Amino acid sequence: MTSERLCQVLNELIATCKDGEQGFLACAERLQAPELRTLFITRAEEFERFAGDLQLLVEDQGGQPDTAGTPAGALHRRWVGMRALLTEHPDLAMLEECERGLDFAVKRYRQALDRDLPAPVRQLIEHELAGTLSNHDLVKGLRDRRTHATA
Repeated sequence: MTSERLCQVLNELIATCKDGEQGFLACAERLQAPELRTLFITRAEEFERFAGDLQLLVEDQGGQPDTAGTPAGALHRRWVGMRALLTEHPDLAMLEECERGLDFAVKRYRQALDRDLPAPVRQLIEHELAGTLSNHDLVKGLRDRRTHATA
C-alpha cells in the first residue's frame, strides 16, 4: 500500500473517530441520567484519543491528518438533537442513536482492516476496533435495559 493510500485510509478512520467523539458529546448533552452523561463523555474522550493516535500515524507517513468529522456525522448529530426533543424517552433515544453511530464506526474499522496494512498500523486499528466494539456492546446493553424498563 502506498503512503498516500495509507493516509487516505487513516484519515477516513480519523473522521469516523471525530464523528464518534462529537456524537457521544451531542448525546451526553441531551441525556437526563447523570451516570449516562458521565459515561458518554468518557467515551467521547476515548474517540478523541483514537483520532489523535491515527493523526500521528498520518504525520509519520508525511501526510496531512484530518481534524474533523464527516458531513454524514454532522447530519446524524442534527437528527439526534431533533429526536431528543420529539421523544418521551430521551435517554433511550440517545442510546439508540449512539448504537447506530457505533455500528457505522465498527463497519469503517472493519473496512480498514480489509486493506493490506503495515503491521504496526494494523495492530493499532485492531486495538481501536476492540475498544469500539466494547463501546458498542456497552451501549447496546444499556439500550436493552432501558427498552425493557420503558415497555
